[in-house]
Amino acid sequence: MAEKDDYLLDLLVDLGFTDAEQVAKAREEASAAGVGVVDFLVANKIIRPGDVTQAKAAQFGAEVVHLTNMKIDDEVISLVSRDIAKKYRVIPVFKAEGKVGIAIADPSDLNTLDTLQHLLNAEIEPRVASDSDIEAALASYYGGEKKSMDAGVFKDVIDELAVSNQEVVVEDGGELETDAPLIRLVNQIVVDAFKLRASDIHLEPLEKRFRLRYRIDGMLQEMKSPPKRLQAPVIARLKIQAGMVISEHRVPQDGRIQTKIGNKLIDLRVSCLPTNHGESIVMRILDKEGLRLGLPELGFLTDDQQTFERIIALPDGILLVTGPTGSGKTTTLYSCLNFINRPDRKIITVEDPVEYVLSGINQVQVHEQVGFTFATALRAILRQAPNIVMIGEIRDIETGSIAINASLTGHLVFSTLHTNDAPGAVTRLVDIGVKPFLVASSTRCLMAQRLVRKICKKCMAPYTPTEAEMRALGLTMEDVKNANIQKGRGCQNCNNTGNRGRFGIFEIFVIEDEARKLIYDQVPTTVLRQRAREMGMRTLREDGIRKVLAGLTTPDEVIRATVGDEA
Repeated sequence: MAEKDDYLLDLLVDLGFTDAEQVAKAREEASAAGVGVVDFLVANKIIRPGDVTQAKAAQFGAEVVHLTNMKIDDEVISLVSRDIAKKYRVIPVFKAEGKVGIAIADPSDLNTLDTLQHLLNAEIEPRVASDSDIEAALASYYGGEKKSMDAGVFKDVIDELAVSNQEVVVEDGGELETDAPLIRLVNQIVVDAFKLRASDIHLEPLEKRFRLRYRIDGMLQEMKSPPKRLQAPVIARLKIQAGMVISEHRVPQDGRIQTKIGNKLIDLRVSCLPTNHGESIVMRILDKEGLRLGLPELGFLTDDQQTFERIIALPDGILLVTGPTGSGKTTTLYSCLNFINRPDRKIITVEDPVEYVLSGINQVQVHEQVGFTFATALRAILRQAPNIVMIGEIRDIETGSIAINASLTGHLVFSTLHTNDAPGAVTRLVDIGVKPFLVASSTRCLMAQRLVRKICKKCMAPYTPTEAEMRALGLTMEDVKNANIQKGRGCQNCNNTGNRGRFGIFEIFVIEDEARKLIYDQVPTTVLRQRAREMGMRTLREDGIRKVLAGLTTPDEVIRATVGDEA
């Protein structure tokens, strides 16, 4: 054991995870404490468990695998029985051409590898994983004290159906046989998504499987999927809950589900779309917690926050938030409404659909089918004498004209537009038919935003950007010398992604007298953007760079979110 530790320690030093001086000191203290040197280094956080895993892999020329980021098929998991996997603490990860890939924490355990080769009658190709990864995978795929969706509920449903020897069939009347296990399966899909902080649940019928994916911090992550034969009953169950017509399979449908998870009431906005392999379901999880965020939590740094607070405290005018779908525009607007929501102010919103119900605010749902459009609703609510109006989106000349006229007659108006940057909102309004002089006189502020992922606070560590990242962000060595650039290493708290949560990067264009004249003169967007920057507007990328240098997000996140933006 001592020789193996010595070789491992040499590798840790060679790989730069520690140095000879630290090892020598650790030897003395570990000997006095009666523990192994490697264990002592990990316990005292001189090295990380992941460093040891990499060194072990390098020692035997094996590949490191991160089991938490992998989706292992049932067919592969079934190669190794539960008892064998738990006894030898191994996880099968692939099967190909007579070989079976086995994840193991200690690749030097040749007895275990030989035993597995005999039991599986196949050549074993070792992969190295951390102890914690293997522990979590054993619980997930083979069951443990914590019953996960993967190993618990799915298995319950399949086992119960097998024992009862019943086929799961869906009648157009909505009756589901073996309802209890199916209900638990559907409920667990939602509960697990909520626990993982997912914003969307995607259930997608493919040719040979029924894929389940969660969108976590803006990125889709594939989960262990239900069996293909449960596709129809799962979709039928969700359609019943969402109040859709269960017998209709040819046209898209929308609905809502309200459910309780612990003490929290969660709304799900459900969309059902017919595809060539069945109906695809997407559920947007609407959690009101995000709407109580203050402006700093949204991502505003102090100077931008002061500017924004000044704008939203004005008595009239229009504030437009721009950006693509999923860039956090709605959350920003709701947070603004919460910030200025007081008993002496009447606030009315016009939305399609009303995503979140807010206390103290009058919210109006648009119904295009019966002719109750944004424009119709706006005309009606202006007779209700509101102080502040929020319009879900300006889509046409009619809505745009009424919104701008309302802002000119003593109302503060918030709305959204789909444009790439803040100055581009001017061109968009003129394109839909709003007169330039109306845009110039009514607009108080145009703000573009994107979402970037936050660095996980529990595994963040100093990071030196690559040359490519420095070049993309326009940074020099002088810029980063005294900066606090960080990157997450990956841990259980962030599901080994290095990121947890999201916040905004912003481009705030405050419309002052000079900007009004440029808008009135209908200068091209490129000219308006250049003048806006000269007047002090930071671009999305510039705001992102500030947050990289402050250690809030990573260079690659800002580069990804601002592709095409000038530094």
